[in-house]
Amino acid sequence: MARKANKKPQRTQRRRRNEMSTRRVKRKVCHFCHEKVEYIDWKDVALLRRYMSDRAKIRARRVSGNCPRHQREVAVAIKSAREMALLPYVGNR
Repeated sequence: MARKANKKPQRTQRRRRNEMSTRRVKRKVCHFCHEKVEYIDWKDVALLRRYMSDRAKIRARRVSGNCPRHQREVAVAIKSAREMALLPYVGNR
């Protein structure tokens, strides 16, 4: 009994790069590093709302543009403000 080798068929065309994928995107700068903020206060509700979505979710670091350190501090501050009832846990539905 002869076994056939399982070979995948070769692609006839290579994928072409999309013109939009070669475009350079301007990197976001961390607001807190730029302003040299020492401490993110959980009582500053106006500042913390900038880093929350309309559904009261904490925005991701790639969306907000924060560095890892300040993103963690923002998340802790938002959670503390929620605990003190300054910010909602759930937004409008």
